Amino acid sequence: MDFGISISPSSRIDLDNLKRDKWLKLIKIEPDALKCIACGSCCASCTGGIFTNVSLRSAILFLQNGKEEEALKLLKGCMLCGKCQMICPRGINTRHLIISINKIYSDEK
Repeated sequence: MDFGISISPSSRIDLDNLKRDKWLKLIKIEPDALKCIACGSCCASCTGGIFTNVSLRSAILFLQNGKEEEALKLLKGCMLCGKCQMICPRGINTRHLIISINKIYSDEK
């Protein structure tokens, strides 16, 4: 019988088969990546976020889950103005973190 519904494929990430070498390299260079609590303060204060889709917290979550291309797209519009660094409740050096992410994930493709 056809009930008018269908099952869509799973979008779950298999963390057992995920290559985490770049993530481990990033947290070795920039341990602040582990301090992020994804509160959204950086996104709320972002100057570039008005004009482009910039989200450091989402980019960190994407990197933790192996979605490198999506993460780099979210950081592409960052102007490195430093507003997010001033507002971060955890004191994360967001500018250095973004530069490190771009260096590790862009250069090693």
